[in-house]
Amino acid sequence: MRNTLVLNASYEPLTTVSLQRAVVLVLQDKAVVEQAHPLRSIRGTGVAVPVPRVIRLQRYVRVPFRQQAPWSRRGVLARDQHLCAYCGRRATTVDHLQPRSRGGEDSWMNTVAACAEDNQRKADRTPEQAGMKLLRRPFVPTPQATLMLALGLRGSEARELADWLPAVPAQPVTAA
Repeated sequence: MRNTLVLNASYEPLTTVSLQRAVVLVLQDKAVVEQAHPLRSIRGTGVAVPVPRVIRLQRYVRVPFRQQAPWSRRGVLARDQHLCAYCGRRATTVDHLQPRSRGGEDSWMNTVAACAEDNQRKADRTPEQAGMKLLRRPFVPTPQATLMLALGLRGSEARELADWLPAVPAQPVTAA
């Protein structure tokens, strides 16, 4: 089951949560369902809740401004769509372009998704030293793109949600 997108009271994307957490927030009246799965609902004793795809918090949550998403191995694999940067096959590991043993760090620009074979073949060298070419250059994803990746949305699904978010009327929110 995919995660549920959580919007702030001002309709700005905040994070993703599990389906279970989203339902709890709705049942506790801390959030309302903005977009639900059209054919599914969760039923309990005396209650039925539509399966939420997007929920909106009832109260505004102040969030510090973040220019870039935090680095993670899972994020690198999602950014590169689980495709090896060297051969294009399914990637299961993360490779450091500048090896960590040589001062390389865990960062968006120094890591790419790689299959185990290419990661071992490159070993403790740079791609140039190993004679390996990158099919795609690494990049720093925006926080919004990271949210879409965390939701598992690609292509038309991501565009549909991205089109939907700005269409929601902006409402003035007072800080609580």
